[in-house]
Amino acid sequence: MYGFARPFLFGLDPERAHALALASMEAAYRGGLNPLLSRRPRPLPTKVWGLNFPNPVGLAAGMDKNGEHIDALLALGFGFVEIGTVTPEAQPGNPKPRMFRLKHHRAIINRLGFNNDGVDALLRNVGRARRRGGLLGINIGKNKHTPNESAESDYLFCLERVYPAADYITVNISSPNTAGLRELQEEQSLRRLVSLLREAQERLGAQHGKRVPMLVKVAPDLSDDDIEAAARVLSDLSVDGVIATNTTVSRLAVQDHRYSRESGGLSGAPLMDKSTAVLRMLRTRLPESIPLIGVGGIQSGADAAKKMAAGASLVQLYTGLVYRGPVLIGECVDAIRRRKEAPSRGNLHNE
Repeated sequence: MYGFARPFLFGLDPERAHALALASMEAAYRGGLNPLLSRRPRPLPTKVWGLNFPNPVGLAAGMDKNGEHIDALLALGFGFVEIGTVTPEAQPGNPKPRMFRLKHHRAIINRLGFNNDGVDALLRNVGRARRRGGLLGINIGKNKHTPNESAESDYLFCLERVYPAADYITVNISSPNTAGLRELQEEQSLRRLVSLLREAQERLGAQHGKRVPMLVKVAPDLSDDDIEAAARVLSDLSVDGVIATNTTVSRLAVQDHRYSRESGGLSGAPLMDKSTAVLRMLRTRLPESIPLIGVGGIQSGADAAKKMAAGASLVQLYTGLVYRGPVLIGECVDAIRRRKEAPSRGNLHNE
């Protein structure tokens, strides 16, 4: 069904198409028409952080910023859905236009800028969701007007608010669309922020009687030295996981495109190799006790399998869903299933 709708959606402004696609998906879910959108993949149980994921393929943050479509998205077959990025206060984001399709490259440039209705509105939406069939991650950030010196207060506020409602929490310090945000990945800033959040996480765990995993999402544009430093900090502070990666500010792969000079983060196929290289490097530098989520550039089941081969325990989609539709979810689950089953088949053959 998405194959029929895509030409129409691609004829609209990207942000308007985004809203219409979500509204249509919600209507299909409420009308019991989800089978027309996608074939729900067979379960592929995956245990990470002590959580039981129905399958290892999730939705990346950014598509459902306010948590308004959790049930409809889970009904597509995702093993988990990450909502946000959410900030303490509502904010409109950057001026429009702020999304651009690069169809030839199967990519998107966005400079949305954490547009969202604020953490209290998100939590009201989460409270209404049934949350059947998968797990929920909540991605937290800081308000645009909050200076980096005070960023910790925004992250702590959001962490405390979303903690009881989330299956896991992601700390987003890697979006290129909030001025100065990526500076929080510098070693000393990262150590200070994550240390404060880890202390709060342990306190909240005791207060609520459950330990909610906390992940950190990193950029694909870090130098090798930066990755080494980040891995050192995240390992020292025993974070639960890392998401690799956010969008890129590089335009090398799309420099021939008329939108290449637009500011913002580039996602989609051109990000695949870059994000996977960061994922692979992090896997070799972090202890196995810190699982990784691989995201960036997945447009096929083979891409998802490559992320797993590079060291991911779970993967996430976003731009690939725009170009391929919900069929991509099952394709990725099946490809990961084949990869997991391949060694056992090989061993049987050798015996």
